[in-house]
Amino acid sequence: MLILIAVPLYLLRRPSGAPDLQPDAGVAHLGIVVRAPIDASSEAATRVTLGTIQRVRCGASRAESSLEGGQCDPLPALEAALRESIRESVSCAPRTGKEGSINFVLEVDFPQSRLNVFPGQSGKWRGPQARRATLCVMRSFPPVNWAQITHTHDYYAVAVLATYPAPDPLETLPSFE
Repeated sequence: MLILIAVPLYLLRRPSGAPDLQPDAGVAHLGIVVRAPIDASSEAATRVTLGTIQRVRCGASRAESSLEGGQCDPLPALEAALRESIRESVSCAPRTGKEGSINFVLEVDFPQSRLNVFPGQSGKWRGPQARRATLCVMRSFPPVNWAQITHTHDYYAVAVLATYPAPDPLETLPSFE
């Protein structure tokens, strides 16, 4: 009997996904919270906070990178690309149910024209989850025009701490459109 009443009522009042709903607005229908679609670019901006770029070390090679961060020249194009790649890969962050952070370290090897991103020691999240997130960031890294990047040293390591807030409890609920 309840199904005979609930199904037609749901069909008449079901969410339409109308654009008049605000992003992140929840609408309750029969005890179910329905979320409107969110623009991915604005969602990324609110779901990750990036710290300042830290120039960790630089030098003639990885083995001979004796100069510490303050003595390393900036690599603006690569540093901006790292930040943007982290923002684009926010969906790859570990899903632990609580706030966490990953220290993304970008290694740049100019003689070999090679980039590598790996999780540093400063983040709260480590292990396989952090490595998967760094692989995602590396995949979203734009192509590098090595000839146009001015640099003093052959090897650099730069890092940025990305902090992800605890997930919104409404994100775990199913979306009906």
